[in-house]
Amino acid sequence: MPSPKDISLLRNALPFWLSLTTLPVIIFAAYMGGLWLFLSIFHGWILMGAWDAFVGVNTENPDTNVTDKNLFWYRLITIIWFPIQFIVIYGLIYFVARSDYAVWEMLVLMFSAGILSGSVGIVYAHELMHQKPRFERHLGDLLMTMAMYGHFRSEHLLVHHRYVGTPRDPVTARYNEGFHRFFPRVLYSCFVSAWRAEVAMLARKKLPAWHRSNPFWKYATLQAIFLLIALWVGGWLGVGLFLVQAYSAIAQLELVNYVEHYGLTREHLGDGKYEHCKPHHSWNSAHQVTNYFLINLQRHSDHHYKPDRRFPLLQTYDADAAPQLPFGYPIMTAMATIPPLWRRRMNPRVRAWREKFYPHISDWQEYNKGTNPKPK
Repeated sequence: MPSPKDISLLRNALPFWLSLTTLPVIIFAAYMGGLWLFLSIFHGWILMGAWDAFVGVNTENPDTNVTDKNLFWYRLITIIWFPIQFIVIYGLIYFVARSDYAVWEMLVLMFSAGILSGSVGIVYAHELMHQKPRFERHLGDLLMTMAMYGHFRSEHLLVHHRYVGTPRDPVTARYNEGFHRFFPRVLYSCFVSAWRAEVAMLARKKLPAWHRSNPFWKYATLQAIFLLIALWVGGWLGVGLFLVQAYSAIAQLELVNYVEHYGLTREHLGDGKYEHCKPHHSWNSAHQVTNYFLINLQRHSDHHYKPDRRFPLLQTYDADAAPQLPFGYPIMTAMATIPPLWRRRMNPRVRAWREKFYPHISDWQEYNKGTNPKPK
């Protein structure tokens, strides 16, 4: 019999299993077809945002002095997600390849599958790749390569966390940079920066770029395996469907990346050095429902401050310590797809952030060119 403590830990962890609601939604939509196929998009982008508005924010901070043993029920959802996602993605490919779906229905369903693998799978991969156990890091690689984006792990750990808020970080969205410019830029620059980071690590060990320890071999092998499985399950149509899913997942990821650091800049200290990353270099959101759904990813200020802190222990910050998003990620990412609306809502917040945290920088246009203007 489970102890009262075990039952209490399970009860506290269950809200973070909200992602499981995506499974019956997409399966029902696939069975019904037609306009029902938009149900997953409605569930992920609209319903979650509406729940946020109804439930509000949660500004309570958990005790960080907790062992992994007491976090078992939190960690379990991230560990079991890969086999769940594998079955759903390839099950959908098998089903669609043998259905009488119209082309638009196939595209909408696999775009919805990308919401599953992007808004859930990649978020879980992000959590797993930051952990010490090799098993968890391997699960993270499996989830990322199922989205054909294996190099994200190298870019995220070796580049983004080191250079966030500086010109050397490709995924820090620049002030006034619309998502439609940001997205193609990061698709190229993230791959290049990840490759260069891994090659530089090998060079420090006096090893060649193509040495077998380069994780790009692992990324390429896993991605090839997933494509071959799609070919086996659904033929060449299955490969195409799988790639639509992957593109959708990558788009979900980069929409979130765009939101997380838009317009925020670490101060240049001279000689190519920047101040340490602090909570005010990431946009923070305490919206409760989407933090359950995204396993506290929106407490992003603390994640960059303490990258190895497990998601149940992440802290939130008030407006005095970190800039706040007006809504949770579902609404913010939808807003990011409409650049005039995004700029109208977010640019004033960026300017207020500059005045609050860096009042001594007088000319941000020159500053963002790489110069270091003197204080007023």
